Amino acid sequence: MQLQSTLTCPSCGHKAIETMPTTACQFFYECLACSTLLRPKPGDCCVFCSYGTVPCPPVQQHSPCCGSAG
Repeated sequence: MQLQSTLTCPSCGHKAIETMPTTACQFFYECLACSTLLRPKPGDCCVFCSYGTVPCPPVQQHSPCCGSAG
């Protein structure tokens, strides 16, 4: 399982390597360059699934993320 993912800001294109939490979902992330607050896209469970190069740990394990059913 990979715990690091590169998040790409959809507003300015800034990339940041971040370590994903394994015990909770990350619903918000503030871009370090432009301060845009990233939120998951509809249908995604967290910012890593929406904007990261690697999905969150539960999705990597084919499990529901954050207790979601889908």
